[in-house]
Amino acid sequence: MSHEVSFTGQITPDQVPMIAENGFKTIINNRPDGEEPNQPTSAEIEAAAKEAGLAYKEISFSGNGLTQQHVEAFADFFNQAEQPMLIFCRTGNRSNGIYEAAKQMDLLDD
Repeated sequence: MSHEVSFTGQITPDQVPMIAENGFKTIINNRPDGEEPNQPTSAEIEAAAKEAGLAYKEISFSGNGLTQQHVEAFADFFNQAEQPMLIFCRTGNRSNGIYEAAKQMDLLDD
C-alpha cells in the first residue's frame, strides 16, 4: 500500500493554510470537541479547511472508544478522499490506530 498519510496532534485553524501550502489535500479529525479547554472546535477547523480548499471530515472518538462503525466510516471517506492527507487527534495515536485498524480489516483501497 502506498498511501500518502501523515499523523499529528491537535491542529489549529490558523495552521490550516500552511497545511495546504505543504501539499495536503484532505484533513481527517479523530478528536471529539471539548476534550480539553481552549481546544479548537471541529467546525472552526472545517471552516479553515474549506477556505484553504481542503477536504475535511470529522470521525471522532474518545481514546478507548473506537468501534467498527468508526473504522468503516473512516475507510469509506479515506477511499474517496484525495491524498496526501493529514489525520489528527490529540497526539496522533488515535489517528494512527484507526488507520491501522482499517488496513488490518482490508478496508482501504491501494
